[in-house]
Amino acid sequence: MDIRTIPRGSIDVTVVGYGGAPIGNIFRPISATDAQAQIDAAWAAGIRAYDTAPMYGHGLSEHRLGHALMEHDRDEYVLSTKVGRTLTPAPRGSFDTGVWVDVPPLRAEFDYSYDAVLRQVEDSLQRMCQDRFDILFVHDIDRYTHGDAQPQRFAEAIAGAFPALIRLRDEGLVRAIGVGVNEADVCRDVVERVDIDCLLLAGRYTLLEQQPAHTLFPLCQDRDIAVLLGGVFNSGVLATGPVPGAKFNYAPAPPDILERARRLDEVCRAHDVPLPATAIAFALAHPVVKQVILGARTVDQQAQNLTWLNTDIPAALWSDCRQAGLVDDQAPTPETAAHQPHPSIRSPR
Repeated sequence: MDIRTIPRGSIDVTVVGYGGAPIGNIFRPISATDAQAQIDAAWAAGIRAYDTAPMYGHGLSEHRLGHALMEHDRDEYVLSTKVGRTLTPAPRGSFDTGVWVDVPPLRAEFDYSYDAVLRQVEDSLQRMCQDRFDILFVHDIDRYTHGDAQPQRFAEAIAGAFPALIRLRDEGLVRAIGVGVNEADVCRDVVERVDIDCLLLAGRYTLLEQQPAHTLFPLCQDRDIAVLLGGVFNSGVLATGPVPGAKFNYAPAPPDILERARRLDEVCRAHDVPLPATAIAFALAHPVVKQVILGARTVDQQAQNLTWLNTDIPAALWSDCRQAGLVDDQAPTPETAAHQPHPSIRSPR
């Protein structure tokens, strides 16, 4: 699988990363056996970057992923997790688990303070049976998560969480630090205030949302900050197409989104290319983007993601998308088939 490099930290990552949210039992449970099979299949497919968070299943994803990776040489893969939530033992049923089901008896509470973040990292290392991380993200300091309390939480992270991660970077416990959120303007606010190395942006740079090409991404290019993208299917509609019940940002897709997805799907069908393949290729075409993190609930879904990744996409498809006003003039697209190496990509020797 092709490799791109996060410049700050000189971290080589596979262009596809394994997303650990599904094995945290989001919405419905996944068995331990199936979780192990997914991780094994990702490794066999050449994926060497794995992302998780304490939030995902209240520690369940970290536990499963860390134990599955123990059989592999630690120097052969890149591991990232996140900070901002402290997990403490509590009886099942005594706390809100949100979208996570069948979770461990661990309550998750927000805390972006300096000392709390240092403890959170130590706890994550122990849950995952690891001695270090490659990337640590400050997680969910956006309005989507905190609503009216976002400015207070953001200020807490600027004063506490980020200085804690800078210390860990200086000490060599982590190679790169960043922010992981659902809002591009929050990423920009962090970039303007903190010496970060990368960011994980979920859902805001896709075929349906391209504004970061005007604002956030040029700033990242100027500062050598790498972008990792999650949610390139906008939580569903770019994978399923504009079908009844299609999801956009974890809710039913509104009419305008369904209409735009329908137009995109028409162009893709005219060139006999699946819409999800086009969504992945578009996300990876921007030079600041080093990786897409794709989640899957099954081994078959994971294999389908990789098939889409390797789909040939004719240049005419991108031309038709631009002529139809579906791709922003500032958003790069592949000049040739999506499987051919991008200038910032190399294949492992």
